[in-house]
Amino acid sequence: MDTKISVGHIVEILGDEMARVIWISVKEKLILPYLNIKLHTYDLGFENRSKTDDKVTTDCVEAIKKYHVGMKCSTITLFDKRDAPKLRKTLISPNATIRNILNGTLFREPIICRNIPRAIDRWEKPIVIGRHAYGDEYDATEFLIPDAGTLTLSFVSTDETETIEREVHEFKEAGIALAMYNFDEAITDFAHSCFKYALARKMPLYLSTKNNVLKIYDGRFQEIFEEIYMKYYKLDYENAKISYEHRLTEDMIAHAMKSQGGFVWACKNYDGDVNSYNVTQSFGSVALSTTALICWDGITVLTETCHGTVPRHYRLYKQGKETSTNPIATIYAWTRGLLHRAKLDKNNELKRFAETLEKVCVNTVESGYMTRDLAICQMGIDAVQRKDYMETFEYLDKLAENLRKVWSCILNNNYRVEV
Repeated sequence: MDTKISVGHIVEILGDEMARVIWISVKEKLILPYLNIKLHTYDLGFENRSKTDDKVTTDCVEAIKKYHVGMKCSTITLFDKRDAPKLRKTLISPNATIRNILNGTLFREPIICRNIPRAIDRWEKPIVIGRHAYGDEYDATEFLIPDAGTLTLSFVSTDETETIEREVHEFKEAGIALAMYNFDEAITDFAHSCFKYALARKMPLYLSTKNNVLKIYDGRFQEIFEEIYMKYYKLDYENAKISYEHRLTEDMIAHAMKSQGGFVWACKNYDGDVNSYNVTQSFGSVALSTTALICWDGITVLTETCHGTVPRHYRLYKQGKETSTNPIATIYAWTRGLLHRAKLDKNNELKRFAETLEKVCVNTVESGYMTRDLAICQMGIDAVQRKDYMETFEYLDKLAENLRKVWSCILNNNYRVEV
């Protein structure tokens, strides 16, 4: 009798290096033995992106828009063709391409394990970073200033009836320049995503900006958030007994450090990039966190691994040497994608499986089985010995063993099972 759970359409995005190795191993050991998924797989490894002139990236985005659920492995962004001489051309970041097309908000949340100490002890509840994954520095135009001269910034309306021009700086020597942008619709979508997410989680929402310095640019973020809150969400927030507040960035950082956690922190693109790493590492490890790009309507979601491709471990792996790479963020990229598919399809069995796999991950860590990064968090780098942690695939096998035991008990209606 086939006990596998039938699962709807999901877009799977393959990546690079050790992240790809872990991704495939997680799929083979923890996912496919239990699920029949209608997978649509796109290879965003740098060789295939180069081979297709990056068309595979836009193709996968169209598939995500069609099926509403995507799951992405970490990919390489090469800054120079010298990094990979076989490439036909320098490739832009696939993350930037995907995020700009989907125009979603990137939510990152720590996975809390009781035995992994936090850098800030008073953080008892999760802090969720909502990052506006569009525009600003990540889609900016920059160039070198070769010599003395005048830098200007200009705008010409499409019908050429309006022109705005500002002198930016009078250069006396060589320098650098950058121009960045955002637009009202993208900021509006960002605001709706954050308000909906915080409301669903029943957590207060904060927006941080530097509107005291960037009075127009950051001020526009504050204005749009305030307008949308007052028009659409104020009553719901009051009924849920949660709040929304704008704070200056430096004030918000101080508030976060003094708090117990338990809130959603909406950030512009760059701030969100930095803060998401600061917060998740402070909770124990970047590899103990979840990442999801959620579009404003809440229907289309892309889950991601929150770390890079782990090139140092990949070099050791290719040499046949031992690695201890943490797979939990990869597992959660799968489970959070599966949970969204379950929500859209009202698939309770799939929901139960994904939640079970997440509990197995946490219980395994809390039972003392972990990779080297978590052992260092727990004991300190100087105190960790080889017996204190598991090798990459040894750890995946342990997770697979625990999942088999727990899932078998669930299917046999014995829910009181411990890892």
